[in-house]
Amino acid sequence: MKPKNSPAPADPLPGALTPAAFHVLVALAGGDLHGYAILKEVEERTAGGVRLSTGTLYGLVRRFLEDGWIVESPRRPGSDEDPRRRTYRLTPLGRSTAQAEARRLESMVAAARARRLLGAGGKP
Repeated sequence: MKPKNSPAPADPLPGALTPAAFHVLVALAGGDLHGYAILKEVEERTAGGVRLSTGTLYGLVRRFLEDGWIVESPRRPGSDEDPRRRTYRLTPLGRSTAQAEARRLESMVAAARARRLLGAGGKP
C-alpha cells in the first residue's frame, strides 16, 4: 500500500521539497545515519552554510517515516551504540523522491545558465 500523499517512484514530485528536506534525503542517500550524524553530514557537506535544528530534523524524520521515504534501520547485534539512538535508512521511494527533486533543481540551473545567470562552472 502506497503511503498517503506520496508520489509513486516514477511520478514527478507534486511540488518542490524544502531545502532542509532535500538535504536530509541527500545525507541518507549516502547510507544509514542517526539523527546527530544527519545534522553533522548536512553541516559538513555545506561547509557550515546549512545548520538544521533538531526540531526541524525530527519533524522531517517523522514526516518521512509516515510517507514511507525512510525506515528505521534494524539494530546491529553487538553494537556499542546508545540503545536509545535510532538510525534511519532511505527507502526506494525516498531515493526516487530525492532523485526527482535533484532533476527538478538541475533543470532550474540549466535554465539559469541558458539565461546567462551562471557560467559553465556555476559562477556568474
